[in-house]
Amino acid sequence: TLAEQAGDMSPDGMQRLLRWADWDVDAVRDDVRDYVIEHLGDPQGVLIIDDTGFLKKGVKSAGVARQYSGTAGRIEN
Repeated sequence: TLAEQAGDMSPDGMQRLLRWADWDVDAVRDDVRDYVIEHLGDPQGVLIIDDTGFLKKGVKSAGVARQYSGTAGRIEN
């Protein structure tokens, strides 16, 4: 978990931070972009965003909800 990676003994502090902190979403986006450029960037690189989803059937699959699926081209589980 995030808390374990941060060296915390329990997730309580991390959960409190993520739930109650005021985030400047533009600043966070810029920080993530800068980190990615610095650590993963390559002048020859290409960013590909693929929203492919995995169709799930049945009522016992974890995380199943009716929503639009690009894979199916319609609303599916």
